[in-house]
Amino acid sequence: MANRDGFSGKLGFILAAAGSAVGLGNIWRFPYLAGQNGGAIFLLVYLICIFLLCYPIMVGEIAIGRSAGRDAYGSYTKLGGKRWGLLGLFGILAGVFILSFYNVVAGWAFGYFLNISFGDLLNESDYASYFGGFVNDIVNLKSAEGITKSNLIFSLLFMVITAFIVGQGIQKGIELANKIMMPALYLILLGLIGYALTLPNAMAGVRFYLVPDFSELRIQTVFDGLKQAFFSLSLGMGCLITYGSYLNKDQNIPSSAAIISIADTSVAFFSGLMIFPLVHFLQYKLQITGVATAGPPLIFIVLPQIFQEMGPVLGRIMGGAFFLLICFAALTSTISLLEVHVAYLVDQHKMSRKRVVWILALLIFVLGLPSMMSQGMVPSLNKLLFYRGQDFLTFISDMCDISLTLGGCLVCIFVVRTWKIKNMNVELNYGNSNYQNSFLRTYINFAITYICPVLLGILSVLIILEKFIGLEVLF
Repeated sequence: MANRDGFSGKLGFILAAAGSAVGLGNIWRFPYLAGQNGGAIFLLVYLICIFLLCYPIMVGEIAIGRSAGRDAYGSYTKLGGKRWGLLGLFGILAGVFILSFYNVVAGWAFGYFLNISFGDLLNESDYASYFGGFVNDIVNLKSAEGITKSNLIFSLLFMVITAFIVGQGIQKGIELANKIMMPALYLILLGLIGYALTLPNAMAGVRFYLVPDFSELRIQTVFDGLKQAFFSLSLGMGCLITYGSYLNKDQNIPSSAAIISIADTSVAFFSGLMIFPLVHFLQYKLQITGVATAGPPLIFIVLPQIFQEMGPVLGRIMGGAFFLLICFAALTSTISLLEVHVAYLVDQHKMSRKRVVWILALLIFVLGLPSMMSQGMVPSLNKLLFYRGQDFLTFISDMCDISLTLGGCLVCIFVVRTWKIKNMNVELNYGNSNYQNSFLRTYINFAITYICPVLLGILSVLIILEKFIGLEVLF
């Protein structure tokens, strides 16, 4: 492992790890879940889940990676033996399937960016029909117009960009890309917020998002908040273990993890502060209701209508900026997901980075084709008989939810029962000599030992009952 690449310093690690956490979960999934779960009350639950439950696990994962100095499989094997290495393989395999469907959705965002910025998307009269046709049209390559609306091409290009960056290595590829994209992401996001707050009825959206109505608090709200927090921070699948393995011993892990959590949460928070004023503007403009609770179509059906209402020039600028923002957020995550698999093959099988990157990129792209074709092109994938009539992309997404929460639960068990809390504390003391006698150490130890594994275990069971068995156990 002597020739292993690594981050140049604390800033490079934080930006890369924050980029891993910041993704579609923040800008696509968080707003529609907040809309469906009462707005501000969901935001409050989400923040509690991030800092009280997810932060300790993030610290533990980074510590595992830095202590072992290897990929996810190698880290668990080195610190816990070959049986625990299976947990690393479990995370790597989960990451493969997450990236396979994630790249499909990223391709949708990339296609929308191109078609709003340089095409005629803002001239559409029915965005629901447009989106349905868009996600179903993956092979229409007979004309220039077909190519500009081909899902296959957009997803393939997105995977090629991801592979190119990862192929350059840690410092010259992943770190450099995140140093460019993360500041750009914040600048675009803040610019869009500034404009959204000037629109008519924007303050109604702000009130919905920031003033909690505790009558909206349900078990389902807590359930969705914890799931979203875990999905958002990329926990339980080896990303942070892999990135932690590239971290120097003089870096303060608890401090870095806190900054990463704040960065990830701020993007989710700002996304809501941008989207809810926009959707309440649309409600005011068109005199319609229920836009804020539109669910997954919020980004691809509702928001284009908003940009259309802004006019041909401003709508193109604002819409293009918004979908570029989503592309940057998605790319920082696809990079980290691919790196998990690359690190495993480079570390364990001594394969060339550049070669393995392109092989994996092609394989994962092919694995994503069923998700891509499940949006209407192939009826048998659109309504799975073994999964309550849901489409294949939803099935893979739900499988990933359970893999993340279950993986996080097993991380806690590994730290407590096998690696031992005392060894984690020794690792966390490197770069932070005050850690051993701090309240933070007491809380992290208590959370990883008792709170996190119990709650994540319960959450995993609930997801299985709800998603895979069909029992409505929440209300």
